[in-house]
Amino acid sequence: MSKYAGKKAVVTGGTAGIGLATVQALIEEGAEVLLTGRNEHTLEAARRELGPRAHVVRSDAASMADIDALAATVAEKFGQVDFVFINAGFCKLAPFEQVTEAEYDQTFGVNTKGVYFTVQRLAPLVREGGSFLFMTSIADELGYPTMSVFSGSRAAVRSFARVLAAELLPRGIRVNAVSPGFIRTPSMGIDGASEDEVAAFVKEGEEITPMKRIGTLDEIARAVLFLGFDATFTTGAELPVDGGLSQL
Repeated sequence: MSKYAGKKAVVTGGTAGIGLATVQALIEEGAEVLLTGRNEHTLEAARRELGPRAHVVRSDAASMADIDALAATVAEKFGQVDFVFINAGFCKLAPFEQVTEAEYDQTFGVNTKGVYFTVQRLAPLVREGGSFLFMTSIADELGYPTMSVFSGSRAAVRSFARVLAAELLPRGIRVNAVSPGFIRTPSMGIDGASEDEVAAFVKEGEEITPMKRIGTLDEIARAVLFLGFDATFTTGAELPVDGGLSQL
C-alpha cells in the first residue's frame, strides 16, 4: 500500500517549484491533494499533468474572499484533511530605501496575512492528529541586504508557528515550519528575476552554502512530508533545509 493512501492534503502555491514538487510526492504515495495557484498557465499545466487525485483551484493567497472560498471548496471536496502545507509566497528584492508601500503591502498580504487567515479558516477542517506546515526561509534569521520586507514577513510566520502550535495542541494538531536555503527552482524564489539574476543567485548559493551546492526540490519535498506526517512528536519547530547555511 502507498505510504499516504487515504490521506487528504491541501497545498497552497502548489502549481510550481517547491509546492508542485510536494504535490507530486504526495500523489505518488497515494494521497489526494487540493492545490492552489494564481497563474493560469501553471494552473492549466497542473490540471493536465497531475491526474485525478489532484484538485487544482485558482486562489489568491492575499484575498480574504479567495481564502473563504478555498475553505468552502476544501470542505466540499474533502470534508476533513490530514495535512495543510501553506507554501504560497512572494519575494521581491529591493534596498529598503526603494521599497514602495505597494510592494510592502503585497509581501505582507501574501506571506503573513494570507498565512494567518488561511490557517484560521482551514483549522476547523483539519482532523485530530493532523498538521499544518508553514514555509519560512533562512532569511527570517539572517540579515540579507535587499530582503528586509520578505525577511520580516517570514519572521512573523515563524512566530505564528509557535503560537498556533500552542493554540491547536488541545486538538492534537501539530504546527511546524520548514526553512529552505538556496533551492534550485526556475526563479530561485524571486518574483520577476531575470535569467542573469537567477544565475547570480545560484552562484552565490553555491559559494556561501557550507555544503557548496544548492538544494533540490526533492530534498525540500521530503522534508515537508517528514514534518507533515512522520514527525509526530514535533510541534512549534522550524526545520532548516539549507546545507548548513544558517547553522555553521
